Amino acid sequence: MSDSVATIVYLLMATAFLLLAGWKASALRREPAPTLALMVANFVVAAAVYVIASPLGYTAVGSAFGQAWITTLPIYVGILVNFGLVQLLTIIWTSPSQDPHRVRKAVIGWSLLYTLAIAVMTVAFLHADLTGPAVPLKFNTEQPDEPPVLFFLGVFLTMLTCGTLHTWHRARRAKPDDERIAHALHWFGRSMAVTFGYVVCSAPAIVAASRGYHQLDAVGVFGSVFGVVGCIGICYAMSGAAVSVWLRERRDIRVLEPLWDLVVAGVDPDLELSKSARPSRLLNVRLNLHRRIIEILDGILKLRLWVTADAAGAVETMHSESLNDEALREKLGLAETGLTAQELEAAVTSAVLRHAVGRLQDARTRSTEASGPTPPSDGLAYVMPGQDTAADEERPRLLRVARALELPIVQASLETLQTVAPEAAPASRADAHSR
Repeated sequence: MSDSVATIVYLLMATAFLLLAGWKASALRREPAPTLALMVANFVVAAAVYVIASPLGYTAVGSAFGQAWITTLPIYVGILVNFGLVQLLTIIWTSPSQDPHRVRKAVIGWSLLYTLAIAVMTVAFLHADLTGPAVPLKFNTEQPDEPPVLFFLGVFLTMLTCGTLHTWHRARRAKPDDERIAHALHWFGRSMAVTFGYVVCSAPAIVAASRGYHQLDAVGVFGSVFGVVGCIGICYAMSGAAVSVWLRERRDIRVLEPLWDLVVAGVDPDLELSKSARPSRLLNVRLNLHRRIIEILDGILKLRLWVTADAAGAVETMHSESLNDEALREKLGLAETGLTAQELEAAVTSAVLRHAVGRLQDARTRSTEASGPTPPSDGLAYVMPGQDTAADEERPRLLRVARALELPIVQASLETLQTVAPEAAPASRADAHSR
């Protein structure tokens, strides 16, 4: 890989880390937490390391300080800080039931150990007599004949070994209840095990080079691949679950749009908490999703006076008939066993809402009163299913209702109501006349 291509790749990696740092920083502003602060620091350090480690950055820093190899020091310190922050995150996440004082002591203890190691490494590096042109990735095998450099590398690999194996061990045993933390720890363990491959490759290459044997130099250079893969794995550990959640929230906003159009835009646009045409599905996605759910629930509440049992009865009757009528079942696209209890409830709710909105809009068309149509006298006579749903279950319930809006069984049930109503009217007038 040429220096120019390597520089582009490294700078792209740095840009990705900075974007993730900004994303986590916005979450930190909304919900301040030590773990989020550690993640932001980790991504910022990773971005800095990739910028400096790029051929362009490596050469620029060396030229600025008049020492070609000086760039190696901030790179190795950054790597140690990066993996040290992951270790601290693992300690915090794997100790939820322990005494907070003990967790604090462990975090402080490891932090002091890393600080001491970095200080010793810095002193050793600055006391080394580094000569020759600097070649990125070959410092370990080009300069180990210098005792301070050998000591520097020994401290670095020792701390990296302790950090990676300790994190792997803790992450492997942890069984957290939180799905996102479980995802992060799972990938922390994998990534640290992969990163230890860097130590396995580098240690023998360094020892051999320090004795004048360079047959293992390529093995030492190859060890950097394990470090890069481990770093990418850690990045995914801290962002993968959050990205998955973000994608699901974006999808849920999109899925809820038809239901929102029905019970908010079609009932009372003033129910909107914000007058923006559509909520952003890039920024503040969770906030916008919660806002949509609240607006939908408000719209359903406002419809309660226009709700009747007619649509619910039509859906339930058609569903019962389809269980004994294969042709009808195929027409409605139902399985042999019909809808599950949750699916039937969602279909009933969507039919009831569509019917209620239709009644309301029809009344508005015929109303001459400035204050709007008067609700029918049978309002509140029927209670829609799902009214006692727990708050944390509203989102999946509304998603099921939104997906059921255009189901064939819902559409067919509403069509029967439209067909029956006019035919029932003459009989009703005849009954009224006879009375």
